[in-house]
Amino acid sequence: MKLYTPRDAAQVLGISYPAIKQWIYRGKLKTARTAGGHHRIPESEIDRFLASIRKHGAVPKRRQSFRKISGRNQLIGRVMDVKIEGLLAQVSLAIGDQKITSIITADAAREMRLEKGMIAAALVKSTEVMIVLPD
Repeated sequence: MKLYTPRDAAQVLGISYPAIKQWIYRGKLKTARTAGGHHRIPESEIDRFLASIRKHGAVPKRRQSFRKISGRNQLIGRVMDVKIEGLLAQVSLAIGDQKITSIITADAAREMRLEKGMIAAALVKSTEVMIVLPD
């Protein structure tokens, strides 16, 4: 299990270092302690907040590490799998407890240096959205 320093976790989540320290002190964010008493945040805790971070904070603050783009349907998650075969690459992102898969060119995947575990955003562009009710 990968552990992040509070400063690294704050950068991944797009929040300030003081804010993440407050989350730790208030028990909102679960941490592990090093032998020296320093907080380390498990990757699973960061993943839990990636899904909910969209509900809080200013959009520019959350998207500071992504290119500026007019599309507003950006879903931030963690790369779970990258399969490159021939001209195409299949990239799967975990967004909270959901999964989204995209087919992109193999060149684009290589250029972006996509790897399992990276933080990335899926940009959804569609002219239609369908609603389905459960059985």
